[in-house]
Amino acid sequence: METRINGHTTMLGLFGSPVSHSGSPAMYNYSFEQAGINDAYLAFDIQADEMPRVLEKMRVLKMRGANVTMPCKNVAAKLVDELSPASELIGAVNTIVNNDGVLVGHNTDGEGYVENLRYHGVDPKGKRLTVLGAGGAATAITVQMALDGATTIHIFNTKDIFYKNAELTAQKIMKRVPTCEVTVGDINNQVALEEAIKKSDILANATKVGMAPNIDQSNIKNPNIFRPDLVVTDTVYNPAETKMLADAKRHSSQTIGGKGMLVWQGAEAFKLYTGRRMPIADVTRIFFADDGGH
Repeated sequence: METRINGHTTMLGLFGSPVSHSGSPAMYNYSFEQAGINDAYLAFDIQADEMPRVLEKMRVLKMRGANVTMPCKNVAAKLVDELSPASELIGAVNTIVNNDGVLVGHNTDGEGYVENLRYHGVDPKGKRLTVLGAGGAATAITVQMALDGATTIHIFNTKDIFYKNAELTAQKIMKRVPTCEVTVGDINNQVALEEAIKKSDILANATKVGMAPNIDQSNIKNPNIFRPDLVVTDTVYNPAETKMLADAKRHSSQTIGGKGMLVWQGAEAFKLYTGRRMPIADVTRIFFADDGGH
């Protein structure tokens, strides 16, 4: 890569903590090289209270953009100059684009989920969705699905602080997208959960349940709720096939793992930075093998 770096190289980065484990620098730098783009991507260990200074440095150094991870996503949304419709509803930013000193915040997590659906032949328009969880990933999925034409979304979470956030998110979505009805329920109420799934076209797990090492866990206690015309998705990508997905597959549901969402959210950010398409097939093969190692 050294042969690409010169006096015209533009810098991009990842802000958050910890970031030393991230595969983003390798993924983006590979994609820049393949596309012949004179950009370089680095990871910076940044705490939330450092973000005001960091964003000012973005302007000073004329960085093209940056990805944002925990614990900086929410504060970034408050500091950027403009917000995309999705990031405004979500209240969090995972991608910042520097447009000649104007910092625009985006959230590509939900876009990654939707693009992964489309890649597997599922159009979100007109669909009914049940989402398990109310954290960052769940909120991004809920918002983007509403913006892309879902008609009904049922959110299920335990009755904690995220539950209250989900209720606020539901209100904001229905105000912005009146054609989408959003409800919030207790994930421990299996009767209500199963009733919502019966009426849904897509089921999305956006919790950590089923993630390694707890691979024998699932939010769905009754696997018989799965059916052939239900699309079952998971944001967990380690293991590549969670217990929920395995149970759904045994009942002939179409299943979609979390690896694709991870790839496509990166691809959406790459497009925002460069206006070009990321080499999805190569990136998936090289950086997102089925062992879930990212």
